[in-house]
Amino acid sequence: MQIGPYKLSSPFTLAPMAGISDAPFRRLCRRFGAGMTTSEMTTADIGLWQTAKSRRRLDLDMDTEPRVVQIAGSDPAQLALAATLCVDRGAQIIDINMGCPAKKVCKAAAGSALLRDPKLVARILTSVVAAVDVPVTLKIRTGWDTAHKNAVEIAHIGEDAGIQALAVHGRTRACRYHGDAEYETVAQIKSVVSIPVIANGDITTPEKSLEVLRLTSADGLMIGRAARGRPWIFRELNEYFQTGKKIALLEKNKVRDIMLDHLNDLYQFYGDTTGVRVARKHLTWYCAGLNNAEKFRSQVVRVDSASEQVRLTRDFFGTHAGDNILAA
Repeated sequence: MQIGPYKLSSPFTLAPMAGISDAPFRRLCRRFGAGMTTSEMTTADIGLWQTAKSRRRLDLDMDTEPRVVQIAGSDPAQLALAATLCVDRGAQIIDINMGCPAKKVCKAAAGSALLRDPKLVARILTSVVAAVDVPVTLKIRTGWDTAHKNAVEIAHIGEDAGIQALAVHGRTRACRYHGDAEYETVAQIKSVVSIPVIANGDITTPEKSLEVLRLTSADGLMIGRAARGRPWIFRELNEYFQTGKKIALLEKNKVRDIMLDHLNDLYQFYGDTTGVRVARKHLTWYCAGLNNAEKFRSQVVRVDSASEQVRLTRDFFGTHAGDNILAA
């Protein structure tokens, strides 16, 4: 899959996820073969960029390409300015969020709320594309609700405005994350546009990835929640895509080292105090995929120091030395 001048090494990309796809997590997913990673959604209101949260979200991975920043807002001029400043900081692709279902975002007429106003969508995309000399991409849902599914119309608008790739989550905003994602809409979009189309939603296994590629004819797949606590999913997807064979489960010591490396990266990126808090949710997700991890999870998410989180993690893997650590 190619987006502008950037040919991706894999068709499997990491979805931008607020509070999850920070720089440490993006690095980890690329290590396991993600073809592209995108920053957490960042507000286009540059007046808010001085907060610690925004500064971290705009921390670009300068050692990788393409560097992708996702911005959200509803004002065309504001989004165009934000895109320009992101490019000045080193962004190589600008992604526009029109898929976030969060109430806070939609109340500001941003995210998936924009799908209710195709004319505003056109103004936003035209403004941002004109403002920057890097590829602009778009993330959407299938519509506001099941009675107003207009993703095909939005895809046409985006292509006409000059976007160079489109990611589609197979749910409406009203669906949020409930029910099963549908891929028929993605297939319809793929049949009527010439830009790359990336399917998103409920892609949790290697078998499911090939099924979604077959159903949609998409150029790539975007992995979101399935990567939480399982960044090595990209390794599994790439192997199955290339060979049709499932790769062996990771050995216990490799899982331990992945978790410890992730923890240390979080502490370095956020500082120990905030790093420990952020690590708790990642540890919870890791534990969801580990056998016999209930006691470990209840302990490791309650401690307040980085050294204790590391010690408990080492002790857990030492205690279960002979076990198959990953849940099947």
